Amino acid sequence: MDSQHWRATITAAQSGDRRALDELVAGWLPLVYNIVGRALNGHADVDDVVQETMLRAVDNLGSLRDPDSFRSWLVAIAMRQIRDRARRRTADRLEEAAAADFAELTVLRLQLEGQRREVAEAVRWLDDEDRQLLSLWWLEVAGELTRRELAAAVGITRQHAAVRVQRMKERLETSRGIVRALDGACPDLRELTGRWNGRPDSVWRKRLARHIRGCRYCGDTRESVVPAERLLVGIALVPLPVGFTLSLAFGGKTAVAAGSAGWSAKLLGAFTKPAVAMTAGATIVAGGAYVVTQPPDAPPPRAAVTPTATAASEPPPSATPSPTPTPSPPATKKADLYGTVVDAVDRAPDPDARPAALPRRPESGITSTGGPKAVMQHRGDSVTLSGQGYVLVRWQISPHARPGAVVMPTWTGLKGKLFHVASGGWRRMDDPLPGAPNGYVTGMGGPDIGYAVLPPGTQQMWQNEYFYVDGTVTLTQNERGCDYGIAVSPSSWQAVDKDVNEGPAQGAIRYGLVRDTGTDSAPVPQYVTRSTPADPARVPQRSRV
Repeated sequence: MDSQHWRATITAAQSGDRRALDELVAGWLPLVYNIVGRALNGHADVDDVVQETMLRAVDNLGSLRDPDSFRSWLVAIAMRQIRDRARRRTADRLEEAAAADFAELTVLRLQLEGQRREVAEAVRWLDDEDRQLLSLWWLEVAGELTRRELAAAVGITRQHAAVRVQRMKERLETSRGIVRALDGACPDLRELTGRWNGRPDSVWRKRLARHIRGCRYCGDTRESVVPAERLLVGIALVPLPVGFTLSLAFGGKTAVAAGSAGWSAKLLGAFTKPAVAMTAGATIVAGGAYVVTQPPDAPPPRAAVTPTATAASEPPPSATPSPTPTPSPPATKKADLYGTVVDAVDRAPDPDARPAALPRRPESGITSTGGPKAVMQHRGDSVTLSGQGYVLVRWQISPHARPGAVVMPTWTGLKGKLFHVASGGWRRMDDPLPGAPNGYVTGMGGPDIGYAVLPPGTQQMWQNEYFYVDGTVTLTQNERGCDYGIAVSPSSWQAVDKDVNEGPAQGAIRYGLVRDTGTDSAPVPQYVTRSTPADPARVPQRSRV
């Protein structure tokens, strides 16, 4: 919407127009959420800081003399709340309260790939002050803020802002080099990071930067590095997460403070009445609660486009919905039936529930470049499987060594067909471990050691996962966050059938799960492609081959 519309909307909201205020909050909330989320990198305090920012903006809206300065005024409020929050908390307490990683959220929700993804992940390596500045600079180069607004929000001159931004960009480029190197397979870097706990900080940023400067392997950039500002131009805002709630129900403190402004009393009265304003899947409901909603089977939400006072942003990239199970393709496309059943997230079967019968497929034998048992414990380890038969992938997750997000292994260079036929090993990885107190400790971690976290929509793996290969495919270990290892070995129908049907030696707690239908409509694994990408970790999650 143009600046004239927002000027009128702000003026109407100042006069107590409930609908105008609803529109104002809904329209500008994504901008505030992106600034705070990126400045705090998804810390657990993000929701509180966003809420306090919007409360202060609404409560002080009557003091805004020039509607054209609303955006810079709102951004300045957000930055003050971010700085106030930093003063209230110590570094140790910030570490304890860490929540969702905003860098990962940016990658997932905007479907960033290549060097754009690299920039988003590099943000983790910046110090708090640089992240706060980057949260504004990112929006400046994306067309959401002006340099004048950035400088005003930080409280410095435009000339000083230029110097600060340049220094921050230099550290961001150093961080991009670290992300690139950690994605590689340098043996010296692997040895160096053996003592690293996986949490980015300034000390390790300097150590890794020194290694990269002196390492021919890590310093060998095989593709031209595009400046960050060129990568960020036109990127949409990260949409509000489903379930995000912003409560604007005012209490006595706010109402008393509003007594000095006649418009606020009228505004508060309007907010206590039922109101609904739909915008990009979000709802403002009775009492002023802003809740982001999404239908159960809806595709990922499009990125929200925040209104600007100058010009509209480029349209956000549209998310490609996951293919639906067993569609009905045209008769001339019968071969496309293979791979159209996606191995979607399922719930664990009931304890002691017997699995379905396991169909038997032809077995001429599987050869593996890793021998009888390939143990892959480091990022970049891979094994190529060829032939016709069953394969076991056995999981070992180690959140006690390094918890965090799991970057899943990927199947690349597929020639032929690949199916996910069964899950076994007597347990899912999220089942409680034997003897664990209150069932809180599982193969995915626990409250004392942290948890291994799967990407949204990823199938929960079992201890043993079985696949059927008819052709050739390469499996690559892509560990980056949580520490994990996988052992890959050729298997047989008899071994799979025995595993899923026997259950644990101490009596069946959980039998296996048969996924194979015996036809081309059987599930294919997630993270599989016929291409051979330079970086296997970038393979999309959806399964369609």
